[in-house]
Parts: sequence; structure tokens; C-alpha cells
Amino acid sequence: MNEIDCPYGLYYNGMRRGSVSREITVGDLPRHGLTESNLIWAQIMPKYFSSLVIIFLLSLVWLVFVGDSKAKAAETGSPTTEKKPILIWPAMAPGETTTSIGETLPPRETDQPTITRVEKIRTPSLDVFVPDTPNGTGIIILPGGGFQRVVPDLEGSEAAAWLNRLGITAFVLRYRTSEMNTAHEPKYLRPLQDAQRAVRWVRSNAKGWNLKTDRIGVLGFSAGGQVASVLHTSGGMAAYEPIDPIDSLAFRPDFSILIYPWNVLAPQSDHLMPELQFSKGLPPAFIVHTSDDKSSAVGAALIYAGLRKHEVPAELHIYENGGHGYGTRARPNSMIGTWTDRATDWLVLRGLGK
Repeated sequence: MNEIDCPYGLYYNGMRRGSVSREITVGDLPRHGLTESNLIWAQIMPKYFSSLVIIFLLSLVWLVFVGDSKAKAAETGSPTTEKKPILIWPAMAPGETTTSIGETLPPRETDQPTITRVEKIRTPSLDVFVPDTPNGTGIIILPGGGFQRVVPDLEGSEAAAWLNRLGITAFVLRYRTSEMNTAHEPKYLRPLQDAQRAVRWVRSNAKGWNLKTDRIGVLGFSAGGQVASVLHTSGGMAAYEPIDPIDSLAFRPDFSILIYPWNVLAPQSDHLMPELQFSKGLPPAFIVHTSDDKSSAVGAALIYAGLRKHEVPAELHIYENGGHGYGTRARPNSMIGTWTDRATDWLVLRGLGK
């Protein structure tokens, strides 16, 4: 009579589990109320159970790994991009005849870490970075790039990481670049149109992002800082004709952070560009510049003076050195890398960050 090996001594139908002193034969089955299939299953079960244990342990390791990765991301403030970029205009932007979202230039070997530069943007868009726990504040980031390009990482997503750590939802605006500007058209004009539309778009969609419509600000770097300065001080007229209900909303930000605003002095003068008009009731501003910046810290100082002259809350930090184009990064032998600490204090004191 054939014997069927049951090395783990598995018993069924109420019998105990444990080791057995001998192999169970087919002849033993009726006496124990078992069938041959019971013994075959008993042979398979140990291997099947072992596989389940291995799968469980691997799953546990994976969960620990994922949890640790999320924790590290939270500690460093690594931003999470929300889906694909958002187009802020329902069709073509004002004055445009093409829909290019831009071309990324090859990286420069001298950039460490890498800096991304995008040109030929005809369709502006928003990259959205959402914190783990949104606090109701939203900031639209206007990168620099001299209007010929937009720098969406050094002066965009890297700043978004800092803002996300404060619970602030960040929107990096890839505004239109200047290739198609006419001879007498100010280079800031199309980016200003895009910035005004972006502020309105964010306000119109505030509920979906858990934002408060009276806590929408802008953060401008370099050329983006020039645009943000004009946006901050502009009056009630938008720079484009309304096209849909979104354009019935206010385009002025509730606060502004101006970081090394570029060329805000009028050409060949020591006065601010005429587009900057100050009056009472303007929103508060936080301004940063360096004394050794060739775009001149005098412009930043005059913006501060113009705001304070009209009793507008403002804070100005001019560092001795650090140059231009540092974003949120540190620079050797300079304290400019600490400006985000000062801005954090300012945001927290105003109830805009946590």
C-alpha cells in the first residue's frame, strides 16, 4: 500500500496539530475520518504557508520603506507636483498666435546643482505644489530669467519646498517669455498679464485647493520680482481685457515677497520705473536684496521707502553680499542663504505660515 508523507503532522476535522511519530498511509485515512485529498493538501500547505509568510514580511518591509521615504520628504519639504501643469488661459493668451509651452535649454556645466531654463513660452502655465497639511495660504511664484527665459527650479520648485514646509500651497508660474514682444512693448507686460490672470485663477479655484481667497500672495525673483513689484503697486485696471467670469475677481495679491527685484529703476536714473505707483491701502511686502547685486539694491530700498511713505507695512533686508540669482540657495562667504528664515518669521507673524 502506498504511503503518503505528511512530515508536518497536520491533522484536520478537529484533530490536533502536531508532529506524528510515523508516516500516515492511505490505509489510515478512514480510521481518522480523512480522505486522500486531505493528505495531499497537508503536503502542499506547509510550502504554501511559508510563501505567505515571505510575502507578508516583504510587504511589511515595503510599508516601512515607503513610510520612511514620506517622513524624509516631510522633513526636507520636498514638494509634490500636483498632476500636470495648469493652463491659466481658456484659449490662447492675449496677443498670441501659437501655443508652445516652451523649450528647455541644455544644462550648463557650470551650474552646480543644475539650473533649468525654459524659453519660447507662448502658453503660460502653473506647476502646483501642495503641502501635506495646507493652511489656507497660497503663493504664486514668479521665477526670474531676464524675460527671455523662465527658471522653474532655482527660482520656482525649490522655493515651493520651503513654502510647503510652512503649510503654504505654491504655484510656480511659467509666464510668457519675450521673443514675440514688439519693439515698443515693455518686456514685463505679458508676464504681468499672466500674473494677474494667475492670481484671479487661484482665487476662483481656492476652494478646491483649501485656500482662503484673502490669503493669496506672490513671490517674485529677479525679472519675476520686477513683475511682482508692478503687480503689487498697480491700480484697479488690469493689463488685459476680461474674457470670462474669472476676470471679475481681484488680481492684486494680498501680500508680496520681492527677492532681488531686477531693473526696477528707470533707465539711466536713480528713480523707480514709472509703473510703480504707491498709495495707501497697498498690501504688505517683504523685500530682499544684496549690496553687491549689479541690478542695484537702491531700487529695492526705494520700493520700501515708497510703501512706508504711504504707511504700508513692509520689511526690507539688504545683505552685504551674495550677488544675484541665488534663489533660496546659500552662497559662499555670505549670509544670503538665511533670507528664508527672515521671510518665515514674517509669514508666521502675519498668520500666513505655520
